[in-house]
Amino acid sequence: MSGPVPEETPRVLELVVSRETNQVASPDDTPIAHAAATAAQVMTGRVGDLPRPTRTRILTVANQKGGVGKTTTTVNIAAALALSGLRVLVLDLDPQGNASTALGVPHQAGTPSVYEVLVESAPMASVVQEVAGIPGLLAAPATIDLAGAEIELVSLVARESRLLRALDAYLPAGEPVDFVLIDCPPSLGLLTVNAMVAAEEVFIPIQCEYYALEGLGQLVRNVDLVKAHLNPRLHISTILLTMYDARTRLAAQVADEVRSHFGDRVLKTLIPRSVRVSEAPSYGQTVMTYDPGSTGALSYLEAARELARQPEPYGD
Repeated sequence: MSGPVPEETPRVLELVVSRETNQVASPDDTPIAHAAATAAQVMTGRVGDLPRPTRTRILTVANQKGGVGKTTTTVNIAAALALSGLRVLVLDLDPQGNASTALGVPHQAGTPSVYEVLVESAPMASVVQEVAGIPGLLAAPATIDLAGAEIELVSLVARESRLLRALDAYLPAGEPVDFVLIDCPPSLGLLTVNAMVAAEEVFIPIQCEYYALEGLGQLVRNVDLVKAHLNPRLHISTILLTMYDARTRLAAQVADEVRSHFGDRVLKTLIPRSVRVSEAPSYGQTVMTYDPGSTGALSYLEAARELARQPEPYGD
């Protein structure tokens, strides 16, 4: 990210200069040229500019089913938005700390984390870290201490809104933040409820397989419960289809089913199965910096652009 651009990329950078509206004014606008241009842009720390929202958009990335690409979506969408010139904060609310790992931020036991914010009322600013190599990307890590937070929160006053209060104090105090993405655990406990009370939007990644549809109805019902009793502003604004395998008829059927039910809230971009996306966290990176020319990186970049360009307000 921070190293010099290789000597063999001037032609690619020439293509990038012509991308003022994400259109390449070049006769050799091929998939390979597009991937190379994106990779060169990432190496310079910027892949274009996206419109800033009129106020901070806070999205809870939730799905109680594990293995649907929830954390992967959170960190890669966040990285793509930051590389596009926006300021983004990722809150890792999953005790496993996978989002913290993928972003390369320290989250070993004893590191100031979201646990201290929720349970000990520490200020959010005391735990937020800058993500190395991606200007404008911030993260509040999760540590193993968060595993006990579900039990400890039960006896605390206003247990469902502790994250909301911390964000309300943090956001107006510093440099403006365009997006807050909250990575939830694969459950519907107090941590996820805190995330839904703090947010206005729910972002649901859905794996393009049959089992992913089974729990979707329960998730929608829980969103409706939180909306009715705790946060009337909450709505499902965005759905992203992940792990799409174009070789199978089932993936297309799942995509059609989700689109028929949720309509325009489903992003047009599909995230394909990608080895590069799976490999990136083991190097403490998102796929956006690990292999920016890969199909996974290009898909997440396009999904981030769709997300940023959603009309405001965007809800039910």
